[in-house]
Amino acid sequence: MTRVVINGSKGRMGQALIACATPEAGFSVVAALDAGDDLPGSLPGCDAVIDFTHATATVRVAEWCAEAGCALVIGTTGHSDAERDAIHAHAHRIPVVFAPNFSVGVNALFWLTRKAAEILGPDFDLEVIETHHRLKKDSPSGTARRLAEILAGVRSLDYGKDVRHGRLGMVGERPAVEIGMHAVRGGDVVGDHTVLFAAMGERVELTHKASSRDTFAKGALRAARWAKGQPAGLYDMEDVLGLR
Repeated sequence: MTRVVINGSKGRMGQALIACATPEAGFSVVAALDAGDDLPGSLPGCDAVIDFTHATATVRVAEWCAEAGCALVIGTTGHSDAERDAIHAHAHRIPVVFAPNFSVGVNALFWLTRKAAEILGPDFDLEVIETHHRLKKDSPSGTARRLAEILAGVRSLDYGKDVRHGRLGMVGERPAVEIGMHAVRGGDVVGDHTVLFAAMGERVELTHKASSRDTFAKGALRAARWAKGQPAGLYDMEDVLGLR
């Protein structure tokens, strides 16, 4: 039985986690918490915290988990570079699974995107398109950012310099080194992501569409079960799934 604390229990992902973290699935929910609740007091006896709250809260959550020796699964996105650095520092003390998306299918998309970029080469222009519900606050999504980071890594590009977030006006011809990024918001879309490889005469599209948050919840729970037995370090879902 994996004992978990769900932080962000009132949100859409928190509710999905509570529904999926059943004894039949091998989980015991030690506490279901939200803003203002006592997280440090809930950590004794906990194997892992699953955090789906807000980017500004993650560093403090990581600090508390490190002090308690409790594994941490971070599903929150939209962190600044400084916040990411602080999370990495706490991962020297505890196992931290820090992933932009916990869907098994999306992590297969990450792997396929890397392989496709390696195979297709520099003759293909790269674009990332993501669609989410109208209530999503950050843009682009953490998943879209990760896809662009993978593409940038294969092409030896710089995410900060070479990713173009949308286009407006007379922007000129598309540079070969550019990675296009486009965020669409509307309705109740759970999450769609497409990576477009476009060359003269042909194109390849890799797409993942999520229709239920249970997909992400089950992946996060799988990460929590895996993390509790790992040494301190920073991991992602590719580690959990053995895709490295």
